[in-house]
Amino acid sequence: MITAQAADGSSVRAFDEGRGPVVLILHGGMDDGSSWRRVASRLEPRFRVLRLHRRQYRPDLTIESACTVAEEVEHVTALVPAIGEPMMIIGHSSGAVLALEALVAAPSAFAGALLYEPPCVIGPPLGGEALGRAQAAIAAGKPGTALAIFVRDLVRMAAWTAPLAKLMVALSPRIRRMVRHQIDDCAAIDQLGNRLDTYATITVPTMLLGGDRGPRTWVNGSTRWNGCCRTPNGSCCTGRATRRTRSLQANSPT
Repeated sequence: MITAQAADGSSVRAFDEGRGPVVLILHGGMDDGSSWRRVASRLEPRFRVLRLHRRQYRPDLTIESACTVAEEVEHVTALVPAIGEPMMIIGHSSGAVLALEALVAAPSAFAGALLYEPPCVIGPPLGGEALGRAQAAIAAGKPGTALAIFVRDLVRMAAWTAPLAKLMVALSPRIRRMVRHQIDDCAAIDQLGNRLDTYATITVPTMLLGGDRGPRTWVNGSTRWNGCCRTPNGSCCTGRATRRTRSLQANSPT
């Protein structure tokens, strides 16, 4: 584990595994970095892999109120002095939005970026009226209802996933604890607004990946990824995960 201190005095912590060029992973929603453990294990023979436990998903730091994306960026940049060399940054979903903001705030800290389906605002807010209902459910002490609203009405997954989400919240204390943070995460991205013109100034080499089975309301066809891919050194790749994975494996160095 690597630790640091952000500008406001809050603690920063990340899993620290392997040796070599540094790869910083920013997890997506409903997570604390644990879901990237298997990826880290594949990378650590050749890379030093840092899996940041994002501030938005730290219950010890977000007890009173949700944090902003800017406060999350401070946690990312707080690691820079301890690393001492440009890092490769990988972000998934909301973690990819955080990565974009970190690239804007501290471009010299990064050698490259790999971003998987960042749900950037490109028009109306992501959450809209449904986000308000999910926030009301959280305030009423109904995290199962909040997650059901999130998966059905924000992410627009199939209707049958809503009762399944409620069941998962009832059965898993870990998932139940994460729900409020997920709703706050979505609200924080909406507060950013449309930042595409700002992201277009990023000069760090950046690859954006989009799956063809991503959330309909966030993917919006290819529009969202193409909008985010306006960086001078940016490129996009979309397709099925299995096909993409095989292509990457076939072209990866031995």
